[in-house]
Amino acid sequence: MAVPTERDSDVTVRIATDGKPSVRDGIASERVVSVLFCTGIEEWRRGWNRRASGAPTREAIVSAGDNTRGTGVTTQVVPDRQLAYTVLGASADTERVLDAVSEYLGGGGSAPSVVIDDVGPLLSDRGISSVEALVEGIGARLAESVGRVVIGCSFGSETAAGVVSTFDPTVDIGRIEHPVVEVIEQLRRDDPTTFGYLRRHWSEARDGIEACDRNYPQSKQVHAVLSDPETSPRTLGAALSGLVTVGVLDTWGETVGSTRYDLTAYDPGRMWAVGAAFESGSIGDGDEPLGV
Repeated sequence: MAVPTERDSDVTVRIATDGKPSVRDGIASERVVSVLFCTGIEEWRRGWNRRASGAPTREAIVSAGDNTRGTGVTTQVVPDRQLAYTVLGASADTERVLDAVSEYLGGGGSAPSVVIDDVGPLLSDRGISSVEALVEGIGARLAESVGRVVIGCSFGSETAAGVVSTFDPTVDIGRIEHPVVEVIEQLRRDDPTTFGYLRRHWSEARDGIEACDRNYPQSKQVHAVLSDPETSPRTLGAALSGLVTVGVLDTWGETVGSTRYDLTAYDPGRMWAVGAAFESGSIGDGDEPLGV
């Protein structure tokens, strides 16, 4: 599912494997509505202090996790801190969360930014449909009332399959913090030619791998399953070699002649992370050859 783009608001997803997604970076400091699924309110408020510009001038918080103390649904306003918050608890469904966010929209001044700390708990506890409903609800109900929307999502063994199914790495991801980023950067330094082929052809390599019904094909056999490919068997082979280097798949033993690729070792989550790293700009630009 691609995050809806036909809207006045700017929606991006930030992925992290080590710690919590960096969703506060680049958020305007005037008005913010924060939605918390895995962070307590006080912990979240303290987190703003690590940002150079500090906390927003006005913040409303909707707590939909189990990390904030309280019983039942409560709403509080703290005028001297320019803070309002609603505690829903982890049992709140998506519609209730969106309703609570809507109550904090409107008023004078610029449209508020909406920051969601981490939808990872939704993916692991309630499945893909809950996250899709939340993202689509933001587009359908809140687009005209909010400015920037930043959605955090943790990426681990419990959430990887859901992330792959929910977010399109080519358009949805604004930032990814994943070990594969450094591995790709190392490939760039060690073998800029292969890096260039991988950067240009990663999506076609992915499509070929996922469409191929052979366990140990050569690059020409992977290429044969593609319709109207941009690559040749040679350039696709270079991209596949790059995927081996960054740990997405493996080669099959010691072969004579053309390399055979072990598609039984294919890691779709790591493949998704490779695509997200390139398309989000997490990998810097350079002058490496891109191949033809």
